[in-house]
Amino acid sequence: MKKLAILVSVFVLAIGSYFVASKLAIRHETLNLFDSTRNRAIDVDIAVRRDAEMKAMAGIVLPVAIISHGNTVKNTEYSFLANVLAARGYLVASIQHDLPGDKPLMTKAGSLYVGRLQVYERGMQNILFAISEMKKIQPNADYAHLTLAGHSNGGDISMFFAQQHPELVRRVVTLDNLRVPFVTSGAAKILSFRSKDPVFKTDPGVLPDPEMAKEAGIDIVATDFQHTDMSDRGPDSVKQRIQDTLDKFLAQDDSSQLGPVDTSRLTSDPRAMGP
Repeated sequence: MKKLAILVSVFVLAIGSYFVASKLAIRHETLNLFDSTRNRAIDVDIAVRRDAEMKAMAGIVLPVAIISHGNTVKNTEYSFLANVLAARGYLVASIQHDLPGDKPLMTKAGSLYVGRLQVYERGMQNILFAISEMKKIQPNADYAHLTLAGHSNGGDISMFFAQQHPELVRRVVTLDNLRVPFVTSGAAKILSFRSKDPVFKTDPGVLPDPEMAKEAGIDIVATDFQHTDMSDRGPDSVKQRIQDTLDKFLAQDDSSQLGPVDTSRLTSDPRAMGP
Protein backbone atom coordinates (compact mmCIF):
# COMPACT_ATOMS: atom_id res chain seq x y z
CA MET A 1 0.00 0.00 0.00
CA LYS A 2 2.87 2.32 0.87
CA LYS A 3 4.56 1.57 -2.47
CA LEU A 4 1.32 2.30 -4.28
CA ALA A 5 1.01 5.66 -2.51
CA ILE A 6 4.58 6.55 -3.50
CA LEU A 7 3.90 5.59 -7.12
CA VAL A 8 0.74 7.70 -7.16
CA SER A 9 2.65 10.67 -5.71
CA VAL A 10 5.40 10.31 -8.32
CA PHE A 11 2.78 10.07 -11.07
CA VAL A 12 0.98 13.20 -9.87
CA LEU A 13 4.29 15.08 -9.64
CA ALA A 14 5.22 14.00 -13.16
CA ILE A 15 1.85 15.13 -14.52
CA GLY A 16 2.20 18.49 -12.76
CA SER A 17 5.70 18.98 -14.14
CA TYR A 18 4.46 18.12 -17.61
CA PHE A 19 1.77 20.79 -17.50
CA VAL A 20 4.20 23.39 -16.15
CA ALA A 21 6.66 22.58 -18.93
CA SER A 22 3.90 22.64 -21.54
CA LYS A 23 2.64 26.01 -20.35
CA LEU A 24 6.09 27.55 -20.43
CA ALA A 25 7.30 25.78 -23.58
CA ILE A 26 8.53 27.90 -26.45
CA ARG A 27 7.28 26.46 -29.70
CA HIS A 28 9.58 26.67 -32.70
CA GLU A 29 8.47 26.34 -36.29
CA THR A 30 10.29 26.91 -39.56
CA LEU A 31 8.30 28.63 -42.30
CA ASN A 32 9.70 27.95 -45.77
CA LEU A 33 8.33 30.97 -47.60
CA PHE A 34 8.76 31.98 -51.24
CA ASP A 35 8.38 35.47 -52.64
CA SER A 36 7.30 34.89 -56.24
CA THR A 37 7.62 38.58 -57.13
CA ARG A 38 11.35 38.40 -56.45
CA ASN A 39 11.80 34.69 -57.12
CA ARG A 40 13.37 34.34 -53.68
CA ALA A 41 13.10 31.77 -50.90
CA ILE A 42 12.82 33.20 -47.37
CA ASP A 43 13.03 30.90 -44.36
CA VAL A 44 11.63 32.21 -41.10
CA ASP A 45 12.12 30.59 -37.69
CA ILE A 46 9.13 31.27 -35.46
CA ALA A 47 9.42 31.22 -31.66
CA VAL A 48 6.39 31.73 -29.42
CA ARG A 49 5.18 30.65 -26.00
CA ARG A 50 2.45 28.04 -26.22
CA ASP A 51 0.29 29.79 -23.64
CA ALA A 52 0.73 33.05 -25.57
CA GLU A 53 -0.69 31.38 -28.65
CA MET A 54 -3.65 30.15 -26.65
CA LYS A 55 -4.30 33.64 -25.30
CA ALA A 56 -4.07 35.05 -28.84
CA MET A 57 -6.92 32.73 -29.78
CA ALA A 58 -8.89 34.32 -26.93
CA GLY A 59 -8.33 37.82 -28.28
CA ILE A 60 -5.08 39.02 -26.67
CA VAL A 61 -2.87 40.67 -29.28
CA LEU A 62 0.73 39.41 -29.38
CA PRO A 63 3.60 41.88 -29.71
CA VAL A 64 5.90 41.04 -32.63
CA ALA A 65 9.71 40.94 -32.80
CA ILE A 66 11.87 40.46 -35.90
CA ILE A 67 15.45 39.17 -35.60
CA SER A 68 17.98 39.69 -38.42
CA HIS A 69 21.24 37.71 -38.45
CA GLY A 70 24.79 38.84 -39.08
CA ASN A 71 26.85 38.13 -42.18
CA THR A 72 27.73 34.39 -42.50
CA VAL A 73 25.61 33.59 -39.39
CA LYS A 74 22.33 31.68 -39.73
CA ASN A 75 18.97 33.03 -38.62
CA THR A 76 18.66 30.10 -36.20
CA GLU A 77 21.81 31.13 -34.31
CA TYR A 78 20.15 33.79 -32.15
CA SER A 79 18.03 31.62 -29.90
CA PHE A 80 19.36 33.48 -26.84
CA LEU A 81 17.59 36.60 -28.18
CA ALA A 82 14.49 34.77 -29.37
CA ASN A 83 14.03 33.09 -25.98
CA VAL A 84 14.05 36.39 -24.05
CA LEU A 85 11.53 37.93 -26.43
CA ALA A 86 9.32 34.83 -26.52
CA ALA A 87 9.45 34.63 -22.71
CA ARG A 88 7.85 38.08 -22.62
CA GLY A 89 5.04 36.90 -24.85
CA TYR A 90 6.36 38.09 -28.20
CA LEU A 91 5.73 36.35 -31.49
CA VAL A 92 9.35 36.17 -32.70
CA ALA A 93 10.40 35.77 -36.33
CA SER A 94 14.07 35.18 -37.18
CA ILE A 95 14.50 35.78 -40.91
CA GLN A 96 17.13 34.18 -43.14
CA HIS A 97 18.26 37.08 -45.33
CA ASP A 98 21.23 35.55 -47.15
CA LEU A 99 21.07 32.72 -49.68
CA PRO A 100 23.97 30.62 -51.04
CA GLY A 101 23.76 32.30 -54.45
CA ASP A 102 23.94 35.84 -53.12
CA LYS A 103 26.97 37.97 -53.83
CA PRO A 104 29.29 38.46 -50.84
CA LEU A 105 29.09 41.74 -48.95
CA MET A 106 31.20 44.39 -50.60
CA THR A 107 32.90 47.47 -49.23
CA LYS A 108 33.09 50.41 -51.63
CA ALA A 109 34.67 53.61 -50.43
CA GLY A 110 32.49 56.63 -51.04
CA SER A 111 29.37 54.59 -51.78
CA LEU A 112 26.16 55.01 -49.79
CA TYR A 113 26.36 52.82 -46.67
CA VAL A 114 29.75 51.58 -47.96
CA GLY A 115 28.20 49.89 -51.00
CA ARG A 116 25.64 47.79 -49.13
CA LEU A 117 22.46 49.70 -49.90
CA GLN A 118 21.05 46.89 -52.03
CA VAL A 119 21.61 44.43 -49.18
CA TYR A 120 19.68 46.64 -46.76
CA GLU A 121 16.87 47.17 -49.26
CA ARG A 122 16.63 43.42 -49.82
CA GLY A 123 16.52 42.83 -46.06
CA MET A 124 13.73 45.40 -45.72
CA GLN A 125 11.74 43.64 -48.44
CA ASN A 126 12.33 40.29 -46.72
CA ILE A 127 10.90 41.66 -43.46
CA LEU A 128 7.85 43.16 -45.17
CA PHE A 129 7.17 39.92 -47.04
CA ALA A 130 7.59 37.79 -43.91
CA ILE A 131 5.16 40.02 -42.03
CA SER A 132 2.57 39.73 -44.81
CA GLU A 133 2.78 35.93 -44.64
CA MET A 134 2.75 35.81 -40.83
CA LYS A 135 -0.50 37.80 -40.81
CA LYS A 136 -2.15 34.86 -42.58
CA ILE A 137 -0.93 32.41 -39.94
CA GLN A 138 -1.35 34.54 -36.81
CA PRO A 139 -3.64 37.50 -37.52
CA ASN A 140 -4.01 38.41 -33.84
CA ALA A 141 -0.60 40.05 -33.49
CA ASP A 142 0.59 43.66 -33.57
CA TYR A 143 2.50 44.06 -36.83
CA ALA A 144 2.21 47.85 -36.68
CA HIS A 145 4.53 48.33 -33.67
CA LEU A 146 7.52 46.07 -34.31
CA THR A 147 10.54 45.37 -32.14
CA LEU A 148 13.52 44.88 -34.46
CA ALA A 149 16.71 43.15 -33.31
CA GLY A 150 19.82 42.40 -35.30
CA HIS A 151 23.50 41.58 -35.11
CA SER A 152 26.14 43.28 -37.26
CA ASN A 153 24.72 43.41 -40.81
CA GLY A 154 21.36 42.35 -39.36
CA GLY A 155 21.52 45.34 -37.02
CA ASP A 156 22.12 47.58 -40.02
CA ILE A 157 19.10 46.04 -41.77
CA SER A 158 17.04 46.71 -38.65
CA MET A 159 18.18 50.34 -38.44
CA PHE A 160 17.61 50.86 -42.18
CA PHE A 161 14.08 49.46 -41.86
CA ALA A 162 13.42 51.85 -38.97
CA GLN A 163 14.60 54.75 -41.17
CA GLN A 164 12.36 53.79 -44.06
CA HIS A 165 9.30 52.68 -42.07
CA PRO A 166 9.32 54.59 -38.76
CA GLU A 167 5.53 54.22 -38.53
CA LEU A 168 5.96 50.45 -38.06
CA VAL A 169 8.80 50.39 -35.52
CA ARG A 170 8.52 50.69 -31.75
CA ARG A 171 11.99 49.52 -30.70
CA VAL A 172 15.34 48.68 -32.28
CA VAL A 173 17.96 46.49 -30.61
CA THR A 174 21.32 46.20 -32.34
CA LEU A 175 24.34 44.08 -31.55
CA ASP A 176 27.27 46.04 -32.94
CA ASN A 177 25.83 47.33 -36.21
CA LEU A 178 28.59 49.17 -38.05
CA ARG A 179 27.27 50.91 -41.18
CA VAL A 180 23.81 52.47 -41.01
CA PRO A 181 23.50 55.68 -38.92
CA PHE A 182 21.19 55.54 -35.90
CA VAL A 183 17.67 56.89 -36.12
CA THR A 184 17.68 59.94 -33.83
CA SER A 185 14.11 61.18 -34.24
CA GLY A 186 13.11 59.56 -30.96
CA ALA A 187 10.20 57.78 -32.66
CA ALA A 188 11.66 54.39 -31.74
CA LYS A 189 13.48 53.46 -28.56
CA ILE A 190 16.93 52.07 -29.31
CA LEU A 191 19.27 49.80 -27.37
CA SER A 192 22.69 49.04 -28.85
CA PHE A 193 25.49 46.84 -27.57
CA ARG A 194 28.92 47.92 -28.81
CA SER A 195 31.94 45.64 -29.03
CA LYS A 196 35.55 46.35 -28.17
CA ASP A 197 37.02 44.69 -31.22
CA PRO A 198 40.22 45.75 -33.03
CA VAL A 199 38.99 44.28 -36.34
CA PHE A 200 35.35 45.39 -36.57
CA LYS A 201 35.17 49.18 -36.45
CA THR A 202 32.04 51.33 -36.54
CA ASP A 203 31.91 53.68 -39.55
CA PRO A 204 32.10 57.43 -38.86
CA GLY A 205 28.70 59.04 -38.34
CA VAL A 206 26.90 55.86 -37.32
CA LEU A 207 26.77 56.48 -33.56
CA PRO A 208 25.16 59.66 -32.22
CA ASP A 209 27.06 61.77 -29.71
CA PRO A 210 26.10 61.25 -26.04
CA GLU A 211 23.92 64.37 -25.84
CA MET A 212 21.96 63.48 -28.97
CA ALA A 213 21.60 59.89 -27.80
CA LYS A 214 20.13 61.05 -24.49
CA GLU A 215 17.64 63.36 -26.21
CA ALA A 216 16.56 60.61 -28.61
CA GLY A 217 16.20 57.96 -25.89
CA ILE A 218 19.04 55.83 -27.23
CA ASP A 219 20.81 53.49 -24.80
CA ILE A 220 24.35 52.62 -25.91
CA VAL A 221 26.03 49.85 -23.92
CA ALA A 222 29.83 49.71 -24.21
CA THR A 223 31.17 46.20 -23.66
CA ASP A 224 34.41 44.25 -23.80
CA PHE A 225 32.78 41.71 -26.15
CA GLN A 226 34.21 40.65 -29.47
CA HIS A 227 32.03 41.41 -32.46
CA THR A 228 31.64 37.76 -33.47
CA ASP A 229 30.68 36.67 -29.94
CA MET A 230 27.19 38.22 -30.18
CA SER A 231 25.37 35.13 -31.40
CA ASP A 232 24.71 31.63 -30.10
CA ARG A 233 28.34 30.89 -30.99
CA GLY A 234 29.58 33.26 -28.31
CA PRO A 235 30.42 32.58 -24.63
CA ASP A 236 27.56 32.09 -22.19
CA SER A 237 28.74 35.11 -20.18
CA VAL A 238 28.25 37.38 -23.20
CA LYS A 239 24.83 35.99 -24.03
CA GLN A 240 23.71 36.19 -20.40
CA ARG A 241 24.63 39.87 -20.08
CA ILE A 242 22.85 40.71 -23.32
CA GLN A 243 19.79 38.76 -22.19
CA ASP A 244 19.66 40.50 -18.81
CA THR A 245 20.04 43.99 -20.28
CA LEU A 246 17.53 43.29 -23.05
CA ASP A 247 14.97 42.00 -20.57
CA LYS A 248 15.27 45.21 -18.51
CA PHE A 249 14.99 47.29 -21.68
CA LEU A 250 11.79 45.50 -22.68
CA ALA A 251 10.36 45.86 -19.19
CA GLN A 252 10.64 49.67 -19.24
CA ASP A 253 7.46 50.19 -21.24
CA ASP A 254 6.14 46.72 -21.97
CA SER A 255 2.38 47.16 -22.27
CA SER A 256 1.68 43.59 -23.36
CA GLN A 257 -1.04 41.74 -21.48
CA LEU A 258 1.26 38.73 -21.47
CA GLY A 259 3.59 38.93 -18.49
CA PRO A 260 7.15 37.60 -18.54
CA VAL A 261 7.99 34.19 -17.17
CA ASP A 262 11.04 32.67 -15.52
CA THR A 263 13.24 31.82 -18.51
CA SER A 264 15.08 29.15 -16.51
CA ARG A 265 11.87 27.11 -16.61
CA LEU A 266 11.30 27.50 -20.31
CA THR A 267 11.61 24.47 -22.55
CA SER A 268 11.54 23.90 -26.27
CA ASP A 269 8.74 21.59 -27.31
CA PRO A 270 10.27 18.86 -29.55
CA ARG A 271 6.82 17.97 -30.92
CA ALA A 272 6.54 21.38 -32.51
CA MET A 273 10.00 21.74 -34.04
CA GLY A 274 10.11 22.60 -37.72
CA PRO A 275 12.51 21.02 -40.22
